[in-house]
Amino acid sequence: MTSQHDFELVTMPGFEMAMQRVYAWFAGAIIDRAPVRFMAHNAFVEEAQAAYPSDNVRDRWFDAEFQVETYIKSLAGKTFQAETFPVFFPNLGPEVYAAFYGSELEYGDVTSWSKPLVKTWDDLAKLQLDLQNDYARKLDELTQIALERCEGRYLVGYTDLHPGMDCVAAWRDPQQLCFDLLESPDQVQAMIEIAIKDFETIYDHYDAMLKAHNHLSVSWMGIPSFGRMHIPSCDFSSLISSQMFEQFCLPVLQREVKTMTHNVFHVDGRGVARHRDMILNVPEVHAIQWVQGVGDDYPIMQWVPLIKEIQARAPIIIDLDKADLDDFMAAVEPEGIFLWLAVDDPDEQRAILQRVERWGN
Repeated sequence: MTSQHDFELVTMPGFEMAMQRVYAWFAGAIIDRAPVRFMAHNAFVEEAQAAYPSDNVRDRWFDAEFQVETYIKSLAGKTFQAETFPVFFPNLGPEVYAAFYGSELEYGDVTSWSKPLVKTWDDLAKLQLDLQNDYARKLDELTQIALERCEGRYLVGYTDLHPGMDCVAAWRDPQQLCFDLLESPDQVQAMIEIAIKDFETIYDHYDAMLKAHNHLSVSWMGIPSFGRMHIPSCDFSSLISSQMFEQFCLPVLQREVKTMTHNVFHVDGRGVARHRDMILNVPEVHAIQWVQGVGDDYPIMQWVPLIKEIQARAPIIIDLDKADLDDFMAAVEPEGIFLWLAVDDPDEQRAILQRVERWGN
């Protein structure tokens, strides 16, 4: 297995120390400072959109040569600081797991979404895993090209994998699924079982590709593991009660995290956060990514009580506006906090790191 002592990145001289900080964070500890990532969301997708020589959005997503070469060009002259790992993320959108079973994806500028596939319960027979369909083969191509051309400049990740209720919602449609939970719970359970039963096969397929090239395990979150990294989530759970979460979502979560070295649960807003006790009670959920949302959910300071509650039980990722950094550090202790800030300027990054180094002292 790859270790901290036989993997390095020419674009990230502090790679080994960054990995030590990440592993300390998982343990709720600090070596010298809290870990910090400097990265804007969807930055690469927006850059690729601007550069693509066609208005055909789907062609841009499926152009593997363009995607990889555009990412490589984006690295020119860059040195990655702190815990900002350069990662090429093979990406066809967050519902591609559903597409492995026959769903068709529609594409926008920065995301894609699934057309409902299960319109009657007879359609359950359509749900057959096919890792040779167009979506799966394109992800293999994206991953393989990126691995062959990385030359120690970046990590290659695996795609976004959402088994369980988010996959079921993609197959059925979220609104319809809410009715199904009341009217047809047995059929919902049958879809859940289809969604989770092949998860290990699918995960292992991509994990083996990375391990064959001596790469770490990493996905869209950009937090690597020397073992097996996974990002469980259940965005659909924002629409249902805690009782329904316990019945339909929790058993899937318990299954999908079992064989992973590191699991960081993506809590997408206050609706999902309602279920945090059950999520945190799963021993294999090692950390939480908190996404507070926009509009009335901004700024971050209103969420400090919730953040402290989670922090007392698990490490937590916080996405901060740089203007809120000092207020946040004054209100929260640094142990178990991983800061994400969208800051590009290297001098500004270094200044922020100096402020973070003083946090808690």
